[in-house]
Amino acid sequence: MSTAHGARARARIEVTAAIKDEARRQLAAEGAARLSLRAVARELGMASSALYRYFPSRDDLLTALIIDAYDSLGERAEAAHAEVAGAGPARRWTAVCEAVREWALAHPHEYALIYGSPVPGYTAPRTTVPAAARVGLLLIGIARDAHRGLGLARPALPAELRPEAERMAADLAPDLPPETVTALVAAWAQLFGLVGFEVFGQFNRLVEDRAAFFRNAAGQLAHGVGLVYPQRGPAA
Repeated sequence: MSTAHGARARARIEVTAAIKDEARRQLAAEGAARLSLRAVARELGMASSALYRYFPSRDDLLTALIIDAYDSLGERAEAAHAEVAGAGPARRWTAVCEAVREWALAHPHEYALIYGSPVPGYTAPRTTVPAAARVGLLLIGIARDAHRGLGLARPALPAELRPEAERMAADLAPDLPPETVTALVAAWAQLFGLVGFEVFGQFNRLVEDRAAFFRNAAGQLAHGVGLVYPQRGPAA
């Protein structure tokens, strides 16, 4: 790589980062629905035509911000999981859930971007899926380890739900019982519901010790997906 080419590449990285930083400031101040490429360009002292060389449309910029947010959340959850890698599945599950909460409280506007109200006129492309799946895959992996190890307690599954449970299992984790996969999907939704209630102020004047409340709720979610036996013993 020539020196000139390397300098251009570094400059592009720096400008891209500056554009994203300004867009995040706009998200915090105005919300995703009002994000404007022209406003971003104006704040950075750029011509709109110059900014379009980095992000051809508002949707392209939103997609980049969404992927960054999902990746940041995923990295935080994976780091927390790595810190307790030698513990039992129930403890690992709780660590991941607590990391999701901590990240969301530290990045409320980015959390709102990925788990808040849909942005009018925007449809996320499939390129967002790998980043969006990181936390879910981590939780599935914990359940899978328990299934292969000490075993999982299988939640009850109504007969009317079995066809849907088998379909979800085939799509998400064919090596896990359909009962477990159904419980995992429900727990994933409940996890982000709990976090969203706190981030968006729904627990105000209701829950005071929110960390303890959340830790208990995360443990209940672990129990609900069948992480019962790994809670016994010093490694739990």
